[in-house]
Amino acid sequence: MSASATPLWSFSQPTHEQILAFLEEQKEQNFSYREVNQTYGAPPRGYDYDDSQIQIGEGDGDFTRACEALMAWRMFPEEWTKISVLNDEPISAGVTLAMQARALGIWWVNACRVVYTIEELEPVRRYGFAYGTLPAHVEQGEELFTVEQWADRTVWYRIQAFSQPRFWPVKLAQPIARLLQRNFVRDSQSTMVKLMSV
Repeated sequence: MSASATPLWSFSQPTHEQILAFLEEQKEQNFSYREVNQTYGAPPRGYDYDDSQIQIGEGDGDFTRACEALMAWRMFPEEWTKISVLNDEPISAGVTLAMQARALGIWWVNACRVVYTIEELEPVRRYGFAYGTLPAHVEQGEELFTVEQWADRTVWYRIQAFSQPRFWPVKLAQPIARLLQRNFVRDSQSTMVKLMSV
């Protein structure tokens, strides 16, 4: 049986068993877009592009704490999103994940895969990862999450993404989809700021 190219959706939050079955079904699927790795460099044409950053701290200690939060998926706002992976796999290239989001009274479960990880010292100190969409996702594209420490030692949380609707309801309601994307960035930034203030 071929894997579904339709995201899982439900009026109630999917069970753990449903998520595991979804991940098993999606783990052998290919990316749903051609421009894999393109968050590392200039964004491709034909997509909506977003780049947002916010200062969340200063110094090596804050940089380390922010990186730990990032690699534990803690930047996802718990109120309406959740990340699941098989066997609690750590973030690394090739890991398939289910990204759950509650929007308009419905839980949507989307399939993604980690494309690459980053650990750089120049031109800025940067740590993070990008994931890309699989066929069972309402959008197609790629998103990059990084923590950066600049020359003045300030620490920044940055999200870069290119995307376009893939699932037909999202195409019909693209302005709403774009609003939800902006809400995610806002809430993710707020989540990281709160984590760093504890």
